[in-house]
Amino acid sequence: MKKFLIAVVVILIGIQFIPVERTNPPVISDIDAPADVKAILKKACYDCHSNETNWAWYTKVAPSSFLAVKDVNDTRKNLNFSEWNINKEAKYKEEIWDEIREEQMPPWQYKIFHSEAKLTPEEKNLLRNWATNK
Repeated sequence: MKKFLIAVVVILIGIQFIPVERTNPPVISDIDAPADVKAILKKACYDCHSNETNWAWYTKVAPSSFLAVKDVNDTRKNLNFSEWNINKEAKYKEEIWDEIREEQMPPWQYKIFHSEAKLTPEEKNLLRNWATNK
């Protein structure tokens, strides 16, 4: 058992030296939304869905660094507020509201370290009105 624990510690230390690329490419076309809506999106969504990611401390420690970088890269491909395509805005808004309404976004694991990302009923209502143009 002692050898096993030593091996685990050595592995955990060793994987810290595997490089992980945490990027923030330039903003190409930021979303044009009312200030109150944009403030909500920035606090709850931008860390994963923009090129303005705040790489928190846990994204610098393996193995969570591997997962965080993969999640951010994957979510940027699906929806990136820093590469907003005005031609797809209606589709994006519908998807954003669907994810929020179904409580899929922000994800529970993100809210563990980012309690500010938990949306209030008022914030959800504001996003719903914006997304559905009410």
